[in-house]
Amino acid sequence: MSADILRYPCAQKDFNEVLVEQLSRTPWILFSGGFHALIVVILMLFVSPDPQDESQSLANVTLAEADEIPDEPIEIDPPTTDPEVQPDDTDPTDEIEVVDTTDTTDVDAPYEETVGESDFVGEATLTSFNKNDAIGLGGGAGGGSGRGGRRSGRRKGSKKTEQVVDKGLEWLSRHQSPAGFWDADGFSCQDGGGPCLAGSRGGAVYDTGVTGLALLAFLGAGESPRRGDYRMTVAKGVRWLMKSQDGEGCFTSRSISNFSYNQAIATLAMIEAYDLSRLPSIKRSAKKGLAFCLSMQNPYKAWRYGVANSQNDVSVTGWMAMVLKAAKNAKLDFDERSLVWARDYIIEMTSEETGRVGYVRPGEPTAREPSKKAEFPSDESEAMTAAGICTRIFSGEDPKNSRLVKLGIENLLLKKLPVWDQARGSIDMYYWYYGTLAMFQYGGVAWKKWNAAMKEAVIDRQRVDGAFSGSWDPKGPWAESGGRVYSTALMTMCLEVYYRYGRVFGTK
Repeated sequence: MSADILRYPCAQKDFNEVLVEQLSRTPWILFSGGFHALIVVILMLFVSPDPQDESQSLANVTLAEADEIPDEPIEIDPPTTDPEVQPDDTDPTDEIEVVDTTDTTDVDAPYEETVGESDFVGEATLTSFNKNDAIGLGGGAGGGSGRGGRRSGRRKGSKKTEQVVDKGLEWLSRHQSPAGFWDADGFSCQDGGGPCLAGSRGGAVYDTGVTGLALLAFLGAGESPRRGDYRMTVAKGVRWLMKSQDGEGCFTSRSISNFSYNQAIATLAMIEAYDLSRLPSIKRSAKKGLAFCLSMQNPYKAWRYGVANSQNDVSVTGWMAMVLKAAKNAKLDFDERSLVWARDYIIEMTSEETGRVGYVRPGEPTAREPSKKAEFPSDESEAMTAAGICTRIFSGEDPKNSRLVKLGIENLLLKKLPVWDQARGSIDMYYWYYGTLAMFQYGGVAWKKWNAAMKEAVIDRQRVDGAFSGSWDPKGPWAESGGRVYSTALMTMCLEVYYRYGRVFGTK
């Protein structure tokens, strides 16, 4: 018998016999194969990729890679009175989808970041959040999980201050343009189409900055693009900023020398909007804005105007330090040496004898435009000292263990409490804003004295008449630049201090 026959016994049969035998088996083979294929298809319908993998890949994107992520269109669905009712098909749709949140349960807990083709807010899950009441997620010039007490009940202002905040937010919402921004010089045209209110107009070149300030006032109250009474207002403002951002991350025109203010405030608002909403589209914009702010810093120093042009000042640096602190709490990666350099610059600008922080030279008086020096004397304000103290605290310096912080607080700020006295020239909303932040962080008797004076100066000056109702008259050395939107946003944020920030070092 040949070897071939031993290996293949069927070789003993003729071809026709083998063919008939194989064909008789074929239907069962086909049935078996089809049955197994059907099982595979059914399993594929129930198995999806692990969403954590995609989320993790986005979370690990570096600042340098931010420009490589394609921008997505940002439109906003209009709110509905019933969350179950779908918007009309003719309305714009978009990845920033707002939801009705009439309940107030754990409102200041941030959303878990969701990643995909769109940000479906209704499907997002909430996560518990605790940062030991440290300065946290968005709001004002920072704020976040450490704030939000306005809604959660952990920490609130008085009934009176809350009423004033509500009126301020209502006025700001009424004067938002249909496009989403706040028009510094044409804001009142949004309130019935009338002419701009006399003496209320700011500079048109600061639309980006005042839009950022207005958004920060809403974020400071716990409003976000995803929830809250003013979620549509916030979402529209965020969308406008995102559409204004260029490929390098700059939110504003660079045609004016001091565009750094616009950029810092807009970036701060975007970071905090992301930290409250956890929307990936906002995260991309925030990271690009942060990257551009970092590119503007002078190596080993700070910021002033332009991009790393070797000039530094305390005012711009104060805003940029807020940006970095907000980014740190939002867990956006950056080289934290930038925050150390900012603090070192503030130390350099602080007088060892008086504790005063100078604008561009150590210990010099607060800066004033030449045309405003007589009307608003520098010796009525300690704006740079307040901004410098905030920078030192938010970069990790304990105010109770710092001789120069204590000196600035007790020998300077406490001697220049907020007073609304135009004849004296003591109105400086920029100073009051930074002073309120600094004093709240310092705590103790100093804070109580400041808080009492601040409330008296701010609350009693809120307008209650007609189209002005809820706003503050733009008074002070910088009022002509920002106008009524600027003054209303800053004064509203002063009265949000009780929940916008937690105390970094637990002072009381």
